[in-house]
Amino acid sequence: MTAKDASEVGLMQEANDALGDSTELRRRLDEQGYIFLRQIMAKDKLLSLRQEMTEVLMEAGFLVAGTDPIDGIARIDAQCTEGDPEYADVYHRVYSLEAFHQAGHWPEVLAVMEQVVGGPVLPHPQKIARLWFPQYTEHTTPMHQDFVHFQGSFSTYTFWAPVGDCPLELGGLAVLPGSHKIGKVREHHFSLGAGGLAVDESELTGRWLSANYEAGDALIFPSLTVHQALPNYTEDRLRISLDNRYQAQGEPIAQHMLDPHLIGVTGFNWAACYAGWQSESLQYYWQDLDLDVVPQSSQWGDQGFTEALSLARDGDERALYQLRRIARRDPESERGQQALQLLHEVNV
Repeated sequence: MTAKDASEVGLMQEANDALGDSTELRRRLDEQGYIFLRQIMAKDKLLSLRQEMTEVLMEAGFLVAGTDPIDGIARIDAQCTEGDPEYADVYHRVYSLEAFHQAGHWPEVLAVMEQVVGGPVLPHPQKIARLWFPQYTEHTTPMHQDFVHFQGSFSTYTFWAPVGDCPLELGGLAVLPGSHKIGKVREHHFSLGAGGLAVDESELTGRWLSANYEAGDALIFPSLTVHQALPNYTEDRLRISLDNRYQAQGEPIAQHMLDPHLIGVTGFNWAACYAGWQSESLQYYWQDLDLDVVPQSSQWGDQGFTEALSLARDGDERALYQLRRIARRDPESERGQQALQLLHEVNV
C-alpha cells in the first residue's frame, strides 16, 4: 500500500488516434482499463480556471503571500488534506466557483464521455477538485478502486485532468493496466490519504503507468481500475486537478453522489455553493432527470474504521492520527465518540 515513486512507473499509451471511434475507445477501455488523451481541453480555459482557483487559495492562506497565485507555490506550514476541517473550509470556497462546475460540462469533455459510454452521458453533480500539498507524502492517495467511494454502477468513469502542467514529480495519477478485469470490488483496508481505503499491494501484479501530464490532458478509467496518486515531491508546488465522474444515463447512481463533495466534514450544501452564481443553468440540473438513485453502502467505510480502531490499539501511528482527526472533526458523531474513547484508553 506504499505510494509509488515516479522512477517505478512506465508511461501510458496515448489514445488520441481513437477519438471519434466510440467502438475503438471502448475496446481499449475494456482491454487496458484506461484511456489517456492529450490536449482534449482548451488550455486557455484551464488556465483561466486555475487563475480563479489559485486566487481563492492565496486569499485563504494555502499559497505563499507575494507570489503569483497561478504558480501555486504552497505554504508548507498550511499542509492539510481532505479529512481535515481546515482543508474543507478552504476547499468549499474553491468548490463554490461557478467556473469549476462548468468545467465538468465543457462540450469537449461531454463529447469524449459520450463516446466512452456509447450514448447520452450523465455528469455527476458531485464535482471534485484535488489540492495536494508538497512534502506531505504520507497522505498521498493510496492504490484503490473508485467503486468503494462512489458506488452506483461499475460503469461509472473517472475523468481526471490536471489544472496546469503536472510532471511526474508533482504527483499525478498512476493506473494499473488490466486491474479492472477482476470484475469485482477488491478487499480494501484502512489507509491515510484521500478516501482512507487501499487495496493490498501484494494482491496486484503488473507495472504501474503514468505520464508527464500537461494542461489539457485527461485520464479516463472505470470504477474497478486500481489507481493511485504519485507523491508530490516538488519543493513547494501545490498539485491542482479535476476529478469528476460520468456514467450513461439510466445507470444507477448512489444517493451521496448528488451531494457536494466533503459535505460530511463541514455541512456545506448546494445553496451555499450556488450563492453568487451568475447563471442557473447548472443549478440542481439533475433534479429534472429520471435517475435510478440507490442508497449508499457504508460497508467499506465501516470496515476501514474498524481496522483503524484495531491498529490504534496496537499503537499504529497512522491509525492514531486518523482517529485524532475524526475526534477533532466530529466529536459528537458515533465514530467520533468511539475514536475519543479509544484515544482515552491508550492515553494519547
